[in-house]
Amino acid sequence: MTRTLSLANLRKNYRLDSLSEDEVASNPFLQFQNWFAQAIDSKLPEPNAMTLATVDTNGRPDARIVLIKGIDSQGFTFFTNYESRKGRELASNNFACLLFHWSGLERQVRIEGQVMKVSEEESDEYYQSRPIASKLGAWASEQSVEVKDRSTIEAREAKFRKKFGDTPPRPAHWGGYRLVPDAIEFWQGRPSRLHDRIKYFRLSDHHWRIARLCP
Repeated sequence: MTRTLSLANLRKNYRLDSLSEDEVASNPFLQFQNWFAQAIDSKLPEPNAMTLATVDTNGRPDARIVLIKGIDSQGFTFFTNYESRKGRELASNNFACLLFHWSGLERQVRIEGQVMKVSEEESDEYYQSRPIASKLGAWASEQSVEVKDRSTIEAREAKFRKKFGDTPPRPAHWGGYRLVPDAIEFWQGRPSRLHDRIKYFRLSDHHWRIARLCP
């Protein structure tokens, strides 16, 4: 018997917490770090996973999950292949958006801004901290390029393992990006779909305007 799924009836009433513009930190990075720590403490699966949204030269959007690897007063850092689809899109339009969704806490964080490559030294430092398999993977995968089958990728991995052994250097095509935000929105689910949305707008390097948005 075929099961009929009614998508219209899939809903949840959010009740876990609230968010007030009078209680959030004056700096969005501190507010993010507070929420991020709570996501870790709550043992949510992969709290460091975020959606990265970009657009191509025709304005066509694209999105994928990446892992955040650094948070500081400069911005939000992740690492990838510069020649991948995301890398090509960021080269043509370096405005992007990040989205964290911590469903177990009924929270989202949306981060908008410009993306730029981190320094060679920063990319080298992170690359050297990775497991050997991940280091070799950066060489083996021509990310986003069509390939005949998986054995082709595995053969490339074996080739670079033989070439570099346990000390592969960082490929020039692989490194870090940092999104420097000009706006960060914190979303807390509330009953009756009257969610709390508090958004920070950058005024200068050290000052932000805080506003409440309608849900």
